[in-house]
Amino acid sequence: MSKFKIRGGKRLYGEIKVCGSKNALLPVLAATLLTRDWCLIKNVPNILDGKHLLEIISDLGAEVKLKKNQVLIRANRISANLSDKVRKLRGSILLAGALIPRLKKFKLPYPGGDLIGKRPIDTHLNMFEDFGVKAKKNLDSFEVDASMLSPAKVVLSEISVTATENALLCSVLIPGKTVIKLAAVEPHVIDLARFLNKMGAKISGIGTHTLKVEGVKKLHGAEHRLIPDSDEAMSLITLAVATRSNVLVSNLNLDFIEAGISTLRRMGANLDLDTNKVLVKSPKHRYFASKIQSGLYPKLSTDQIPPLAVLCTQAKGCSLIHEWMYENRLGYIPQLRKMGANARILDPHRALIFGPTPLHGINLRSLDIRAGMAILIAALVAKGESILSDVYVIDRGYQKIESRLKDIGAEIERIE
Repeated sequence: MSKFKIRGGKRLYGEIKVCGSKNALLPVLAATLLTRDWCLIKNVPNILDGKHLLEIISDLGAEVKLKKNQVLIRANRISANLSDKVRKLRGSILLAGALIPRLKKFKLPYPGGDLIGKRPIDTHLNMFEDFGVKAKKNLDSFEVDASMLSPAKVVLSEISVTATENALLCSVLIPGKTVIKLAAVEPHVIDLARFLNKMGAKISGIGTHTLKVEGVKKLHGAEHRLIPDSDEAMSLITLAVATRSNVLVSNLNLDFIEAGISTLRRMGANLDLDTNKVLVKSPKHRYFASKIQSGLYPKLSTDQIPPLAVLCTQAKGCSLIHEWMYENRLGYIPQLRKMGANARILDPHRALIFGPTPLHGINLRSLDIRAGMAILIAALVAKGESILSDVYVIDRGYQKIESRLKDIGAEIERIE
């Protein structure tokens, strides 16, 4: 199994580009199942989660053609052949929303993904029931019967990104008017809605917490370019700040990361901003501790917290990390402690980090996508050599990260 060998303590220089959004990719791929026509998706990141979902879509019977960072899909004839590959990623829950109007009846194994805490699907199943869908829970799967599908007024039990996306996927082909309240407003939710409208859907209220859908009988194929990945953008900018480097992070959308940029500047980061790029420059002074708290967009996303926690180890004072969503997402804190960080976990959602402290290289492992990236950043900050194992976890969300970091001067190599 692949590992990264990293020699840290170096300042980096050059330009690194942000790839297409992982969180936009998965619902957009699911949406291609709603039409029998060809769909062309551009700016597709070459990541394991995307590869796995494309394999599942292919197993369903869709034609899939990959070329560099583009994918052509035609789901002219599909079946309910949903294998255990579904268990490889949490995003496979989005297949349910797309398959309900297309197949009506199917069985879906429970989705897998990172072990970052309880991620129940009840919000999804309750929402589907509003549309007249019967969902029966089994030990290792759930069965769907959508033979009585109808439009609905949906009030989500929580502001859930994937539940909002599933509600959109489910509703666009149901004749009549559907209203979705407490809808999430993240950029990738907006991206999905815009793609569906390109396919002929009639969705209004995009970007607000109330979405209105006028169901249509048929969708057609469409071409779509995915938005830049805001979580990757924040990871790369934070990496450059933490290593006190001079790096241009380009191909991003500043509107998506306003909370992150504000946090970094509050901590003392030296940033020059442009429409679609951020120039990170060597800091003018020391970094300062901060309260780092995740929340609903446009606040910091839960995926953006772990890299910022690494920066906190290099900041003067006591920083508070507050991860309100997942109770197992602080697993990277003990790994930072092994590297020399002065940190302690208060409870499943909060940790304190005292800094600045020097970090040293050791053997480490990737726990989940974002924790893996955080530890990679810590290894680049640390003096000496680190060996980071289970890097397939990082590959799930970051395209060829080692070669891209090499291009800006990082000493990192993949070893088997």
